[in-house]
Amino acid sequence: MPVAIIFDIGATNIRTIAISEKGKILSIASRLNSVSDDPYYAGGKIWDIEQIWSKLKDCCREVVSSLSANDIVSVTVTTFGVDGAPVDLNGNLLYPVISWACERTIPVMEELKNSGFVKKAYSINGLQPMHYNTVSKILWLKQNRPDLFKKTYRWLLLPSIIIHRLTGEFVTDTSMAGTTMLTDQKRNFSKELLLECGIPEDFFPTLLEPGEKAGKINSQASKETFIPENVPVIVTGHDTQFAVFGAGGNESLPVLSSGTWEILFCRSKHFPSSEETLKAGVTSELDSKPGFFNSGIQWIASGIVEWMKNLFYREYKDSSDIYNIMIDEAKSVKNGASGVFIHPAFFPGVGPSSFYSTKGTILGLTISSTRKEILRSLFESLAFQTREALEILQRECKINPAGLICTGGGSKNSLWNRLRADITGIPLYVPEQTESTALGAAMFAFTGCGIYSSPEEARQHMTGYVKTIEPSTEKDLYEDNYQRFKKLGFILKDLY
Repeated sequence: MPVAIIFDIGATNIRTIAISEKGKILSIASRLNSVSDDPYYAGGKIWDIEQIWSKLKDCCREVVSSLSANDIVSVTVTTFGVDGAPVDLNGNLLYPVISWACERTIPVMEELKNSGFVKKAYSINGLQPMHYNTVSKILWLKQNRPDLFKKTYRWLLLPSIIIHRLTGEFVTDTSMAGTTMLTDQKRNFSKELLLECGIPEDFFPTLLEPGEKAGKINSQASKETFIPENVPVIVTGHDTQFAVFGAGGNESLPVLSSGTWEILFCRSKHFPSSEETLKAGVTSELDSKPGFFNSGIQWIASGIVEWMKNLFYREYKDSSDIYNIMIDEAKSVKNGASGVFIHPAFFPGVGPSSFYSTKGTILGLTISSTRKEILRSLFESLAFQTREALEILQRECKINPAGLICTGGGSKNSLWNRLRADITGIPLYVPEQTESTALGAAMFAFTGCGIYSSPEEARQHMTGYVKTIEPSTEKDLYEDNYQRFKKLGFILKDLY
């Protein structure tokens, strides 16, 4: 039975996952991950590569020991975007990997905004100007450690650091490159943007497409991981792109990843790069496949539910059933939440509301209002926000959604799912496999080693949907409130 080994580095957990060619998870091993203090910069936050590598090796040995090693046909690495580090000719880090959680690069991004670089870069690659984007880290190094900048042989993004330890090769993939704010629409590093930043054209290693072979497991890596020598290592990269693909996303099926944050992504051949989409928070990354972009919008979601849980449901704080209690209460309230109305911009500057509103607002309260009405209104407003984001992407990315795929912890909420289907007016699909990132990466890993002829063929054999939620007859009852929701942001703009 062919098996792919996935190294999955998350901000909270480091995991090694074994997946069969039919999409079955055979084994998972996990260790906790966390940022560390930067020993060279007071208050700075880094990822300790030696700790990450040690934990990956421990996980891998645990997983491989549960398998027949001869079944392993490919290995790949997937993780969050943007983070990387400068290395020398031998792949040794010249400076630690600065974490996306570090705030030292905020002034750098402000400089880029003031210089006009951000608008130019957005017109070229569509990436939102976040202070943790790779370009900010490179320029911070250039400004603060010019000696190390000059010594840099290559800048390796996080998956590339692990791939080098597995194979000795210097490569990066386009899905990770697309998070640097330095690429163009043709899936190359932009010579214009590199020149403007004073970054050499050969600063990054060879670019490969997801599914291409980076190299083979070398003898040292084989000893340390228990993976047989010469097993091909296939590049994947940025976890978001492979979650979208692994969940089944295509031009007519956007993907909503629902957790503390919600991120709505669509796969499109059209590239949105106007000032309006910049203000609306639309970001575009290079898709896992050439010819496509992943355009998305994100906003705080379950994070607000957590806030309400801590505020209104303290008597259940030790109950393992607290979320079912909350959902059942919200279900007992009719649509419209007895006139309670929420605008969910509780995290300023993100999501569709960033275009007009700056703060979360609860309206329509009376002395008779209850917590369950407020909670019901929250779930409705979050579904309104999903529809608003979907309409923005539909307009700007020229897509025609036939349904919406929902993954993540928020997809387990039956009320929320019902509201999403009714308020968007299209079917909601929940995948049977919750590990969509690892699954998507495995599809490319199996393609790269020849088990499947394409990731699309792999997806046909490796994924499915556990349930479909069709819009109900109540969908029209939400229309008036949705139109009020869209107007509310502009009204609140003057207040805040």
